[in-house]
Amino acid sequence: MATLYVSPHPDDFRSLLALIAAEFCPSSRPRVITEDPPASLNARSRPSLVLGAGDGGCVLSGASAVAWYLSFQGKRAGVGTQQQSQVWQWLSFADNELTPVSCAVVFPLLGITGIDKKLQQSSRAELMRVLKVLDQALLPRTFLVGESITLADMAVATAVLLPFKYALEPSDKKEVMNVTRWFTTCINQPQFLKVLGEIDPCQKVVPVTPKTNAAADGKAVEASAAAESAGATENGNKTPRPPKTEAQLKKEAKKKEKLEKFQQKKEMEAKKKTQPPAEKKAKPEKKELGVITYDVATAAGEKKDVVAPLPDSYSPQYVEAAWYPWWERQGFFKPEYGKKSVSEQNHRGTFMMCIPPPNVTGSLHLGHALTNAIQDCLTRWHRMRGETTLWNPGCDHAGIATQVVVEKKLMREKGLSRHDLGRDNFIQEVWKWKNEKGDRIYHQLKKLGSSLDWDRACFTMDPKLSYAVQEAFIRMHDEGVIYRSKRLVNWSCTLNSAISDIEASFFVCTLELKVDKKELTGRTLLPVPGYKDKVEFGVLVSFAYRVDGSDEEVIVATTRIETMLGDTAVAVHPTDPRYQHLKGKMVLHPFCDRKMPVVFDDFVDMSFGTGAVKITPAHDHNDYEVGERHNLAFINILDENGLLINVPPPFLGMRRFEARKAVLQALKDRDQFKEIKDNPMVVPVCSRSKDIVEPLLKPQWYVSCGDMGKQAADAVREGRLKIIPDHHLKTWFNWMDNIRDWCISRQLWWGHRIPAFFVTVDDPSVKPGEDMDGHYWVSGRSEEEAREKAAKRFGVSVDKISLRQDEDVLDTWFSSGIFPFSIFGWPNETEDLNVFYPGTLLETGHDILFFWVARMVMMGLKLTGKLPFKEVYLHAVVRDAHGRKMSKSLGNVIDPLDVITGISLEGLHAQLVESNLDPLEVERAKQGQKSDYPSGIPECGTDALRFALCAYTSQGRDINLDVNRILGYRHFCNKLWNAVKFAMKTLGDDFIPTEKAQMCGEESVSDRWILSRLSAAVSLCDAGFKAYDFPAITTAIYNFWLYELCDIYLESVKPVFSKAEGDAGSHRRAAVCRQTLYTCLEVGLRLLSPMMPFVSEELYQRLPRRRPQTDPPSICVTRYPDAQEFCWNSEEIDRDMEFIMTVVKTIRSLRADYNLTKTRADCYLQCIDAATVSLVQKYNLQIQTLSYSQAVIPLTAGQLVPEGCAVAIASDRCTVNLMLKGLIDVDKEVTKLMTKKGDLEKQMEKLSQKMTKNDYREKVPVKVQEQDAEKLRQSQTELEKVKEAIDNFRKMM
Repeated sequence: MATLYVSPHPDDFRSLLALIAAEFCPSSRPRVITEDPPASLNARSRPSLVLGAGDGGCVLSGASAVAWYLSFQGKRAGVGTQQQSQVWQWLSFADNELTPVSCAVVFPLLGITGIDKKLQQSSRAELMRVLKVLDQALLPRTFLVGESITLADMAVATAVLLPFKYALEPSDKKEVMNVTRWFTTCINQPQFLKVLGEIDPCQKVVPVTPKTNAAADGKAVEASAAAESAGATENGNKTPRPPKTEAQLKKEAKKKEKLEKFQQKKEMEAKKKTQPPAEKKAKPEKKELGVITYDVATAAGEKKDVVAPLPDSYSPQYVEAAWYPWWERQGFFKPEYGKKSVSEQNHRGTFMMCIPPPNVTGSLHLGHALTNAIQDCLTRWHRMRGETTLWNPGCDHAGIATQVVVEKKLMREKGLSRHDLGRDNFIQEVWKWKNEKGDRIYHQLKKLGSSLDWDRACFTMDPKLSYAVQEAFIRMHDEGVIYRSKRLVNWSCTLNSAISDIEASFFVCTLELKVDKKELTGRTLLPVPGYKDKVEFGVLVSFAYRVDGSDEEVIVATTRIETMLGDTAVAVHPTDPRYQHLKGKMVLHPFCDRKMPVVFDDFVDMSFGTGAVKITPAHDHNDYEVGERHNLAFINILDENGLLINVPPPFLGMRRFEARKAVLQALKDRDQFKEIKDNPMVVPVCSRSKDIVEPLLKPQWYVSCGDMGKQAADAVREGRLKIIPDHHLKTWFNWMDNIRDWCISRQLWWGHRIPAFFVTVDDPSVKPGEDMDGHYWVSGRSEEEAREKAAKRFGVSVDKISLRQDEDVLDTWFSSGIFPFSIFGWPNETEDLNVFYPGTLLETGHDILFFWVARMVMMGLKLTGKLPFKEVYLHAVVRDAHGRKMSKSLGNVIDPLDVITGISLEGLHAQLVESNLDPLEVERAKQGQKSDYPSGIPECGTDALRFALCAYTSQGRDINLDVNRILGYRHFCNKLWNAVKFAMKTLGDDFIPTEKAQMCGEESVSDRWILSRLSAAVSLCDAGFKAYDFPAITTAIYNFWLYELCDIYLESVKPVFSKAEGDAGSHRRAAVCRQTLYTCLEVGLRLLSPMMPFVSEELYQRLPRRRPQTDPPSICVTRYPDAQEFCWNSEEIDRDMEFIMTVVKTIRSLRADYNLTKTRADCYLQCIDAATVSLVQKYNLQIQTLSYSQAVIPLTAGQLVPEGCAVAIASDRCTVNLMLKGLIDVDKEVTKLMTKKGDLEKQMEKLSQKMTKNDYREKVPVKVQEQDAEKLRQSQTELEKVKEAIDNFRKMM
């Protein structure tokens, strides 16, 4: 076992880093010792990690090396070389950027070093600068590298730990909100909590006395922080310290001098306290960015007031008020908008999509939100393109879910079961509940901005859809596609119903219940409804059957020992030499007089166990097929409630899992039990009742899927149906080519009752039928029609026919399978059916590809002869930020309305308490919520949520969604808001845009560039929508608004507007610039509208119109920007501006390096040729404005640069020379750089000595060697830069 030596000081962040990294590798966690390492180990500092036993083990010293090794062991050092490189860069950032400045700020507060007020202020400023760099990096991210905690997060979090504890006040934390959010997330991870405990954040900066323990001296933190760079050894009093060097003595003298100055300042402060205080001017209070509400009285459906001035900042509550009712009342979401009827010819085409109907009992969570964000964006885009557009809403009756909800309500309020009420009265209660509560999900969809045509909303139990369901069944039954058969079904004893056997994940808006597969690694106790004690699973029981007429035994094994009561054979492989002599033999059942044949079947795996398998045809799917092949007896030993039937006493009437114990004991008593051992297995669990699913023989209705499945597969193979992305094709073909018949019977009351009738004929010439015999079943639209069919079939008069309608209802997926055409009135010919069927697109999650998509395709082809849609786009499944499936018990199921409006942690906890989770699950879920949302969920707004979901939507299988990251897009909305406010002020009240967006020929280079970038954004959005590439769309829009329009164009044209009142030329340039700015705003908002409908409408309504009399009233029915109209993209201008921005960024970097925050400096640009000089002159104003330079002077290669400049290479065409002479203290800068140079040389020397040791290659892990080499290379590069800077400064002296 490895040994980790750490400092016991609670604030030694380097040791804390090592301890946290150790928590992430639980399988190989080292032994921790809070003492100095033995001198024999030559460990230079704590933390140190000794790999191996004794003094001969390999020693890693220093926090970075130790943490890297431990993180690599715990798989937290990044996935792949690219991520590992990024982790190493953040490690370097923590060491070189954060740690020095954090210590400079915090150590004086802890009393470790003296307090120099001026130095303290500059250190704080530098700390905030570094944190803002980190804040920018975290803006779009949850963690620094990848989608989970890595060493990068551990290192940077521990580097900022002390500032967060002692130095950063709430106002500081607000300036770096992303860092605060990320830091809070990190320290609430279980591994951090175990090491750090609960962290009390700083509220006000005051000197503190840090907690220490007996083993740590007061300078432990300082010693630890200095150890790696100075090579100090923490030996305590064990060995004499080496004599101090001249440099150390100088350092101590400086410290003494600073301490004396500090004492003098303290004395001066004490004197001031005795004098009367001078009056101070009250500082204006900072205005907090709070909630702004829309308070203008506006009747529902009336247009919002857009005359009042825009609020100072973006607020979702203000922006999202009143717009949706107005859109709805104006009919913008209806395909008839702007037309006389939907049948009117539209040369732009028709777009139709139906919503995946959510459960009537359902409540939205982020899976629904993703589906609806994508679908609404597509719908709005098609509508804005001028197509006849319909997005049809609907809701599913959700058979089992709704029945369970109403049954619980009845029992809770009236103490009645559904059987007490009777079927008809119970169904009335369900309708009553649906009418009272069933439209909640529609309200939530409206809050998401979903542009559905609510007048066409459908419910699967509505008369129109019910009639279609009945017609579909009768037609398919008459054709023989639906048939009656007694087969094994998956049965829930708790629900008393068959359930779906499709092996797929349970989707957020699933319409039915199914079998979940619970994987076990071995013996596991699981709770089962109705049983007080947990039941054992995950074991394999072996027992013996005795061969009839001999003493020989055949040993078999099973995971369900109780099913041996229904065994009717033992199977072996036909070629197994061990059992050839048993051909024609029988084995004896130990508990009854049943003799069972030994059958030979290819399905047996000779290598598994003894090669002999017990066969229970009535209770196992594989055994069922063996029983069919060998004509075995099918003995059903379970009734619908899970009680044993058709078995001998004492097992008769026992519950199935009580019988499990009894059978095992009886086998032991008869000496036929052999062994029991752990067995990895999959247990089928009912997704709703959590009951263990039992295969049970039941007569049910089935759909023959062979031909329909082939047609559906061929439609995709032939290109008539397109599935996007195409990596789902393999799964589609695998399922369709091997499709099984579909059981559509459900033993429920709520749903579409099966229109099939069992026939009894009162005629001695007709023998009585059996339930499983399809010949005795007829279907009909009414009992009269069914009776006539039966009389005709049996050749008797109608009066001799008695009918009994099947009690069962249809599988919910049957009604949803015909949803795309039943909503339009099929089988009747209607206008909507002719216009909108087949539809254009089906968009949904990939996890209901077979639940719903495949069935719609099969039933559409069967009943209408047409595919229900042309394309299927399958989006990824939403998981949480850690990649976990959404689960109530994990506390990670989030209502999107809570993201829109915000919710406290207490509010999230309260939702759990109100749920149906058991107390243990509630506590577990609370911990999950506390870890992920320690401060609750901030108000993000609908637009930010929609934009974030679309930005996440890659064409993959899973989306790891971090709710906190959505907040970044609310900040983007605020940036939009401020940009449009500034632009509108710049345009002025009298501005009139031209009737058409076009260039006049007088545009400046900045104008031409931003119009080029606007055209590029239009093209990218157009291509993105056509390819369902939503991240490409959001990236194009985000980059245009944030980085191109706001950061560059608006900044670069400020001088144009400031000089607008000058001569006529300046006035004209400003007028042209205003037209360009208006075009960018108007087109940019239209690009944004499908993604962010509320904020785009709010801002668009404030802009003047090009043609006020004829322009559409809303942005949502305005034409989407077209790449053919906006064709101003110029690669040459883009290339030139890219070069100019490289120059600007280089100048900005130099200014930051030399802390020129407000001082303007002259800038000399050495250009490689005349063409580059000409380009710099052309963009001179832009460079000067964007780089905050005094003057920009281009020089040719032969011209000399004045002395006193800092130099940086912008590109191979241009070198930047920033005049510093007279602007900075050269001596001071040289002193700082010389100190840094010395530190770097010491680090490199120390590292080189380590790497040149004789046993380095043999003892040090390869990964650590690679890290050392990279660290040496980085230090060498940094040293060269420092030397270059020193030379530049010396030239100024």
